[in-house]
This record gives sequence, C-alpha cells and structure tokens, in this order.
Amino acid sequence: MDGASAFPYPSFFSFPPYFTLQPVKETRDKQSTLWGELILSFCKHFKIFIIAVEEDSFTLFCNPSINRKLNLEARRSFLDDLVKEGNALWLDASHQKCLILWKKVQEWASLIHSFAKTYGLSDFVMSVEELSSGDDVRGTDLQGLHREILIRALKLLESQGKAKLFQGATPDEEGVKFI
Repeated sequence: MDGASAFPYPSFFSFPPYFTLQPVKETRDKQSTLWGELILSFCKHFKIFIIAVEEDSFTLFCNPSINRKLNLEARRSFLDDLVKEGNALWLDASHQKCLILWKKVQEWASLIHSFAKTYGLSDFVMSVEELSSGDDVRGTDLQGLHREILIRALKLLESQGKAKLFQGATPDEEGVKFI
C-alpha cells in the first residue's frame, strides 16, 4: 500500500503475541480493543471502506519485520467485535467482506446534513453520487465515501425528516433533497 510507512503503527504491532488470539479473556479483550482501534485508524488514514477477510496480503494484518500475520480466525474475531460496537457491518452472510465505519452511520449522517446546510443545499435536489464525488466534496471527509455508507446515512436522515431520497432507473439517477 502506498504511503504505508507514513502510517503511525502502534507499538503492539511489533509484539508477536498480538498476532495470535490470546486464550485469557482479559488479555483477548485488550487485544481486540487494540486491534479494533488500529483497524479503524488504518482504514481512516487510507480511506479503506471494505476489508476482504480472506485476503492474506492485506497490509494491516501482516508485519513482515517480525514475520507475523493474523490468521483468518483472528481477523474475523476482531471484525466481529467491531460489528458488535457499530463500527463495521458484514456485507454478506458468509462474513467475507466487512464494511468499516471509522465514523458510525449516525456520524456520517450528521456530517452529510452539516455539509448540506453549510452549502445551502436545502430544498435543492442533487444526485446521490455528487455527495461522494462532486466538486463541492473535494477535500472533505465525504470525498470517496463508499456508496453503502452514503445510502445508509441518507436513509437515516430520511427517517429523521431531514432528507428525501428519490429512486432512479439506475444508481446514477438516484437523488436526494435536503429538508
């Protein structure tokens, strides 16, 4: 991954036992917390939204300098814990792909709503796609936002009466109006 050396890995990343699921509950809980924080900060740093659990070469789960990598059971366990905390969502029933939420859906919804208010987008219909790739979002946290997160956040805003979604024939034609 480009720029991986610029990412500030925590000290435990160089500690071999943290690459093996710990059998003692208290130690494992601490291990899971540390890995959860690392997964979230790494994904935020590199704007990674999806982790394919079975991808052995995913940079975060390997530390070649100590010849260690997380096995599949550990990866699933740490991601399961993130899902339980609301910081991730499994995208499939077989738990192969995990959507990482370094901001929870509610936080993304608040950010989107603040963006709409700041840019005077109330009562204005725009495409859903513009909220992640339009000129106005360049340089903001919304730039490149994964569609799944964007739709979930917009549906939450709609349920709160702050937005109205409009279905199109294709995803490119979907729109949103902020209220």
